[in-house]
Amino acid sequence: MSENRQEAAAPTQAREPIAIVDVGSNSVRLVVYECLSRSPRQIFNEKSLCALGKGVATTGHLPKAGVEKALVALRRFRVLSDIMGVSVPHVLATAAARDALNGAEFLAAAAEAIGAPVTLLSGEREAELSAHGVIAGINHPDGVVGDLGGGSLELIDVKGAHAGKGTSLPLGGLTLMDASRRSPRAAVRIVREALASSRIAERLAGRTFYAVGGTWRALAKLHMSQRNYPLAVTHGYVIPAPDAADFAGLVERANAETLISIDAVSAARRPFLACGAVVLDEIIRRARPREVMISTTGVREGLLYEMLDTEQRRQDPLLVAAAQFNHLFSRAPGHAVELCDWTGLFLKSMHVEETPEERRLRHAACLLADVNWRAHPDHRNEESINIVENAAFLGVDHPGRSFLALAASYRYLGLDADVSPQIRALVSARMLERARILAAATRAAYVISGAMSKVLPLTPLTCVKNSLSLTLPRGLADLASERLQNRLKQLGRLIGREPAISIAE
Repeated sequence: MSENRQEAAAPTQAREPIAIVDVGSNSVRLVVYECLSRSPRQIFNEKSLCALGKGVATTGHLPKAGVEKALVALRRFRVLSDIMGVSVPHVLATAAARDALNGAEFLAAAAEAIGAPVTLLSGEREAELSAHGVIAGINHPDGVVGDLGGGSLELIDVKGAHAGKGTSLPLGGLTLMDASRRSPRAAVRIVREALASSRIAERLAGRTFYAVGGTWRALAKLHMSQRNYPLAVTHGYVIPAPDAADFAGLVERANAETLISIDAVSAARRPFLACGAVVLDEIIRRARPREVMISTTGVREGLLYEMLDTEQRRQDPLLVAAAQFNHLFSRAPGHAVELCDWTGLFLKSMHVEETPEERRLRHAACLLADVNWRAHPDHRNEESINIVENAAFLGVDHPGRSFLALAASYRYLGLDADVSPQIRALVSARMLERARILAAATRAAYVISGAMSKVLPLTPLTCVKNSLSLTLPRGLADLASERLQNRLKQLGRLIGREPAISIAE
């Protein structure tokens, strides 16, 4: 019986695109997804910085200029949605429209502009969607989600697929700047008083704080750039809590324009860095999490997750995405599925125990093993690493992403290659060894099969005592060659076994 999960066996069927319009306190954004899926792929993403929440904390009203700009953006988004074949966009409005005295008037105008109903989210509902976004994008989360927008901060507990009851605090970037009159000392006082009333933060000690929102993504980009971090994807980026607090304190005190690598942050986002840093610093100091993890999935992805049925929610988003890549780009998609079984049998014969996480990463690596075959042979290694490092995969952390990159790199360059020390530093010694063994086995598999399906099931590779044994059926006996012997010798040296090829009678 195949060891593969259902997600690895078949791609998601094509369906109509789905659009979400997020009318936030700072920006109004349209995101169009290819279809509803456990691993949704964006086909369009555009935002307009309208600053709807500017001044709401002090005047009680949405600013006229922001309202006009938002309505212009919504009319444009309506046309774009029609062009892309979206039936009816899902339109969500958050803190600014929720808190303003003229919010209802604006929502009526917004619905007319976008040509669809606008759902005004309560603070608790916004927190719930943020939690479901983290559940959709992070593998087995356990901690507290903090979604920082322009108008508010939502906090909610998550564990596995379960979300607690959330709360909303008036600590968004625009709100905090208005309320504190841009005074750092006043901002700290406001944040401390607001957090003191929240019991959710009390459940964060020793767990992970999942930071959602553009301001915290910008802080993460700045932190990554200053470290010369080898990956560019912010989703899943982890900062130990003490380091995050020190870094936030630095950003609080310094002029943003003087910070090292500030070019990593857009000019429009820089004014919010200090407020985001204050909130993060105070959460860490009060709640004492173990680490801060950045999640790029939030309210929008949470809404998509809620639209899935129970069976779809249980799917592994990493394997769903890898299966889609395999189906779209591999020479013979069935070969990658067989490679999962073939390498699984090989490792089992070695008496190598796999954790569930190691098994799913091996499956993903097998499904991605041939997605770059159209690249020039001299650049397939670079293309493989680029795909793995930068693809919008969900459900994988940075060590896991690095494992996939290493397996792809060693698969093309060979085991003696000096693969990026920075990427190697992100994985454990055990993960590095597994990546090398998987790559060596994959190198042999492609020489045996020519990347075609229905061959590997006939040619098992197993370990018997001190021997690495490849069995070929009589009809494929001529596959035995010096090149195949060399590939088996490479693998044999790595695992301390002598290779042998036998012909089945």
